[in-house]
Amino acid sequence: MANKMKIDGGCHCGAIAYEAAVDPERVGICHCTDCQTLTSSAFRIVGFVEPADFALTHGAPMIYVKTAESGSRRAQAFCGICGTPLWSTAAEGPPDRYSLRIASTRQRDALPPRHQFWCRSAQPWVMELAALPRRETQ
Repeated sequence: MANKMKIDGGCHCGAIAYEAAVDPERVGICHCTDCQTLTSSAFRIVGFVEPADFALTHGAPMIYVKTAESGSRRAQAFCGICGTPLWSTAAEGPPDRYSLRIASTRQRDALPPRHQFWCRSAQPWVMELAALPRRETQ
């Protein structure tokens, strides 16, 4: 297992902040249809964090509980003001792990995905993004 990296992040408006330690090898892209819908995007990048390595430092998130295809209930934490998705964890009992939304971290550039999962749901065009014309700004 790689060394854990200390990270911090929060929501877009600043109402919620957290600190964590993530193993960069446990950062991946989720292509499931739930992540597509919840992000309004083609996928979500997550880093798996143990409960002992996570601390909410400011604010309190809103929680939405979703039921996965497996029947597992997951608490989805997000900012009730700006809507930023932050993490998910077990809906009942103590957190089993935090599936931290890597885009909400300040260190997101240093945490490239190392694997992909739920690829059966991946949008077919996602793997061809590098071929699209690029502009550095809008």
